[in-house]
Amino acid sequence: MQIKHNISLKPYNTFGIDVKAKQFISITSIADLIAVYSAEGTTSKFILGGGSNMLLTRDIDALVMHLNIKGKQIISQTEENVLVKSNTGENWHEFVLWTLENNFGGLENLSLIPGNVGTSPIQNIGAYGIELKDTFHSCEALNLETLDIETFTNGDCKFDYRNSIFKHEAKGKYIILSVVFKLTTKNHVLHTNYGAITSELERMDISTPTIQDVSNAVISIRQSKLPDPKEIGNSGSFFKNPIIAKDAFLKLQDNFPNAPHYVISDQEVKVPAGWLIETAGFKGKTLGNYGVHKKQALVLVNYGGASGNDILNLSKLIQKTVLRLFDITIETEVNII
Repeated sequence: MQIKHNISLKPYNTFGIDVKAKQFISITSIADLIAVYSAEGTTSKFILGGGSNMLLTRDIDALVMHLNIKGKQIISQTEENVLVKSNTGENWHEFVLWTLENNFGGLENLSLIPGNVGTSPIQNIGAYGIELKDTFHSCEALNLETLDIETFTNGDCKFDYRNSIFKHEAKGKYIILSVVFKLTTKNHVLHTNYGAITSELERMDISTPTIQDVSNAVISIRQSKLPDPKEIGNSGSFFKNPIIAKDAFLKLQDNFPNAPHYVISDQEVKVPAGWLIETAGFKGKTLGNYGVHKKQALVLVNYGGASGNDILNLSKLIQKTVLRLFDITIETEVNII
């Protein structure tokens, strides 16, 4: 292991924000990770995974530990199901493609989501009607106080919409080392009724889709309206879709009869944050070298050279405007640092 000093983190965050790490180290094994935490000294530490769900607004005056632990494997398999394990540093989309190559079903709707496998349970990532919790079996995590490796089951993780125990009572206390998923080997259950998947499959002239077809449809949809972080700095969806009380939604409908929505329960309704932001007039808005993407209002973008505070101030303006116009609070999905 080699500690580097005053390293730019621009290549390590998908927003492409150019802040510096006082110290930087690449962690490629669990043994190295434990060794760093076992070393004497009180140097503060900052964990960096795929850098896809964060907005950096300042230099990091700490030892930045880039988790680059690779590896994936089949743990066990039956006629109907398979348990597959991925280490924390594996790229999420590449892992999804690997499961599809093996004809393992369950993750196809989550294709092309940026980031690494290790951070996926923290956020309970989701897209097109599917969430990580639907296939999550367990994960191993390093307890930073005891340096013991502990196992968290699906129930242990307290998954909720874009939420988990790792964002609350376990925040900052563990590092996820690997994740195990329970996937199907046959009789795959396809989820094609959310968003534009059905129409995209029809456009592709596919009437009896496979899990690979669903993945291809999701990839096509995402590429058509979401910018590639390699070309335009972004962190995917910046805001969560708000879940509001049914009474509040009925009030919204009085002024906006065609407001899109998804019924969560008898008492709750989910409203697309993208629609709220677009209706508020922010879609495609450009402020110098940053702004809101022209095809997807949920995505804030750095066209090059913007600071984290530029993006943060824009997000606050959007939140303030949406609250004023609709009386709805939208929360950020990314971590502000």
